[in-house]
Amino acid sequence: MGSQLWRPDAERLKKANMTRYMDYLAQKKNLKFKSYGDLWKWSVESREDFWVSIWEFGGVIASKKWDKALENPDQMLKSKWFVGSRLNFAENLLRYRDDREAMVFRGESGNSRRISYAQLYDQVARMAKSLRDFGVQKGDRVAGFMPNMIETIIAMLAATSIGAIWSSCSPDFGIKGVLDRFGQIQPKALFSANGYSYNGKNLDSLERITGILKDLPSIKKVVIVPYTQDAPDIGSVPNAVMWNDFISKQSGLDIEFEQVPFDHPLYIMYSSGTTGLPKSIVHGAGGTLLQHLKELMLHTDLKREDKIFYFTTCGWMMWNWLVSSLAAGATLLLFDGSPFYPDAGALFKYAEDEKMTVFGASAKYLASVEKAELKPKEKYNLDSLKAMLSTGSPLSVESFHFVYDHIKKDMCLASISGGTDIISCFALGNPIGAVYEGELQTRGLGMDVRVFDEDGKPVVGQKGELVCAKSFPSQPIYFWNDPDGSKYRAAYFDYYPNIWQHGDYAELTEHDGMIIYGRSDATLNPGGVRIGTAEIYRVVEGMDDIQDSVVIGQPWDNDVRVILFVVMKQGRKFSNELANIIRKNIRENTTPRHVPSIIMEVTDIPHTLNGKKVEIAIRKTIAGEEVKNKDALANPDALEQYKKRKELME
Repeated sequence: MGSQLWRPDAERLKKANMTRYMDYLAQKKNLKFKSYGDLWKWSVESREDFWVSIWEFGGVIASKKWDKALENPDQMLKSKWFVGSRLNFAENLLRYRDDREAMVFRGESGNSRRISYAQLYDQVARMAKSLRDFGVQKGDRVAGFMPNMIETIIAMLAATSIGAIWSSCSPDFGIKGVLDRFGQIQPKALFSANGYSYNGKNLDSLERITGILKDLPSIKKVVIVPYTQDAPDIGSVPNAVMWNDFISKQSGLDIEFEQVPFDHPLYIMYSSGTTGLPKSIVHGAGGTLLQHLKELMLHTDLKREDKIFYFTTCGWMMWNWLVSSLAAGATLLLFDGSPFYPDAGALFKYAEDEKMTVFGASAKYLASVEKAELKPKEKYNLDSLKAMLSTGSPLSVESFHFVYDHIKKDMCLASISGGTDIISCFALGNPIGAVYEGELQTRGLGMDVRVFDEDGKPVVGQKGELVCAKSFPSQPIYFWNDPDGSKYRAAYFDYYPNIWQHGDYAELTEHDGMIIYGRSDATLNPGGVRIGTAEIYRVVEGMDDIQDSVVIGQPWDNDVRVILFVVMKQGRKFSNELANIIRKNIRENTTPRHVPSIIMEVTDIPHTLNGKKVEIAIRKTIAGEEVKNKDALANPDALEQYKKRKELME
């Protein structure tokens, strides 16, 4: 058992939202729990009552309450939550309309922009009017190719106030990466900044937007936010208009919040694209709202006076999660750029300047801060911090100790885990519980999370598959372009019928914590960002010199590094020059995170009998593990050349 690193004191326990929630259950429902463990047990055994209590405790705004809280409770794919209710997601996030700060935005320049809740409501009202006047209606898709800035959130809230569906990706995606996503959903309008900043450089987005529009005729309007330039030339971008020219000039507008069913589509998110195009995962308005209220209020202990930050792009579900903090009335601290510009302390300087209370980042970021030999508590005043959140990949034991030794002793360190698939978490923080090294504190309330062994039996203290055994409100409502639901079923329910298999290799500990060892499938996770092998294959195998390729993630230095193996076409030679061209093509067509650390030549790549590459078998071979299912391979001898490669051991 790992050592205990932190436990909340009596004052913190008393003030925690989780304590207030337990008091609420005692007073209003006559439910008394001695411990968090007892509360969790009730929340999964009586999950209909639990989620009703979250609706009430979270103060969900709805024009009509539900007729039935849960239909088909025993069927994960057919469960329906809060049937008959009518609400609007944006209305719930805009419940506060006072002069408190809603958002602060800081770019690499170090200058900050601020907007109050009253100003935010006004801006969303004006943008919603402009979108309606342009012709955006309920069910239309509105896309963002934006940095994590104030205007991105205004655009999302304006679109969703109408009942339109929002989808966004990060501006560091190449043209193909954007088309692989937005091409599936055919958006009517697109929001983009003219560019973005990274590591002291301003990078242009307009040229890429022009390239994207050539293959995306559904987009009838492009709204450009001036960011890296005050007056960019948008003449080459079809149907483009500047933000200030598009947004309504009227003031004092009321937002007409379109009332929609609980499972009306809100967001379209994208899987990593391991076996083809990224899956377009559709999340519902009510399920997203309820789950985020629970996670932010109870598991993160978020209150109105808090200032919450997450280092994320708009292509990661942590952006959607962060934005929901508006429903708690907290201040969102937004950031665009490199977290190491102008130096390794950039984000800690931001924390000090703004008196940040909740600091979220990836496990890779924390490991990189440690590598940079920065000891933030010696250089920055971090007295305001009460919690640090980490996700994207498992947080190492060393990083747990680094946080408490060199960032802050008295705060809740919550390693959290879930994903795009559920737009939320399966395991996360518990502000009234202890933190143990290397462990996620707890399973989420209302989430019947278990670890199954190879026989499909639940186990504790043993590694196995992370599953969720009962339905929950933030399951995807469906996949886009999947009319019979076959892609959805195959993604989560093929292995254990009626039980969600998440694809994480995990262990439940004896004090109800969780350890996650990484993905149990072939998805890559460099720097804590989940990416898919198929996105790399589409670039590499489109090159004239390359016959075939395979990419794997190799655990390395508390992270994962991407290794690409290529088979050359007959008569073509592999060289360092070609490797650099491959890297350049991958960077330009996907993101910098997709770029392999090592590119090596091989003569053969193992495939299954039906032609699939076997990344997991190669990964196991490189790690010196036994590959058990060689009979399924068309060419098992190909694995031999991946053994004991000197270049992969250094």
